[in-house]
Amino acid sequence: MHYPTDTNLLFDALRKVIQLSAKASKEYDLAGWGKSGYHLRLLKRLLRRTQKVKPSTSPDEQKQAKRKKEREKAYCQYLAQAQVLMQRGQETLFKLQAVAEPPLPMTVDLACFLGHAQRQIDQIQRRVLQAETIPHNQKVFSLFQPHTEWLCKGKAGVPVELGLNTCILEDQYGFILHHKVMVGQTDDAVALPLVKETQKRFPNLRQCSFDTGFYTPNNQVKLQALLDLLVLPVKGTPSKDQTVLEASEPFVAARRKHAAVESAINALEVHGLDRCPDHGLDGFKRYVALAVVARNIQILGALLQKKEVKAHKRQQKKAA
Repeated sequence: MHYPTDTNLLFDALRKVIQLSAKASKEYDLAGWGKSGYHLRLLKRLLRRTQKVKPSTSPDEQKQAKRKKEREKAYCQYLAQAQVLMQRGQETLFKLQAVAEPPLPMTVDLACFLGHAQRQIDQIQRRVLQAETIPHNQKVFSLFQPHTEWLCKGKAGVPVELGLNTCILEDQYGFILHHKVMVGQTDDAVALPLVKETQKRFPNLRQCSFDTGFYTPNNQVKLQALLDLLVLPVKGTPSKDQTVLEASEPFVAARRKHAAVESAINALEVHGLDRCPDHGLDGFKRYVALAVVARNIQILGALLQKKEVKAHKRQQKKAA
């Protein structure tokens, strides 16, 4: 995946339209795409122009107006070429639909990418030419992995990540007991289901520590009924009773152990989960599950190795 912008997402969509149309033209003897390579190069050249003409940061209003005019001109040229390719792609789509019944997979893909291209054209016109702000729920961050979400984690140096949040529940030995890929969900929405599903597999789960992001009054009440000790810090200023609870020795001791889960998250990222090479939402979930299994095997191996080292040291002491 690359960093998504309106212009490069439009290029992605039209690139696939050109490639699919050229392939259809060759396989079904359809005219009109003999210069597909030229059309692709021309479109990319126009894309580069839009990327180079940045909004002016000068305090001079004349310079701002001049740069704005240059920027709008570059975008208009890019959109004009995009509209031409869209029209030709639509014509190819109609011809393909007449060639085969039911629709070929190629026809379905071509219609899909034409839809993506039309959406991006509309959003560029609204954002650049009409100075409109595009609502977040109307944006797409990847044409090929449409489940991708825009994640604002507030990390130093990495303010934004692209992917899906994954919640894990780890025991005191470092084994990951359960995980959940969060599609369009926040932390507070998965806390209760995560504990319930884990207790079905591991009934001995009697205490659990969460970050502040998992807190809601409803979660606090329902999780307290399921657990002997719940470590769930309150958002904002805690009440007197909550302050006493959070200062208690069991709460503080459990809270200190919570940092260990960050080690598991980092280990999953270091061992391949920082980027998912599989495709589709099912592929993403499968890859996460395999990473969790690999992490648990690694922990098991470390424990067995530690046990062997202790046994070897005991034998050396006896021999001495």
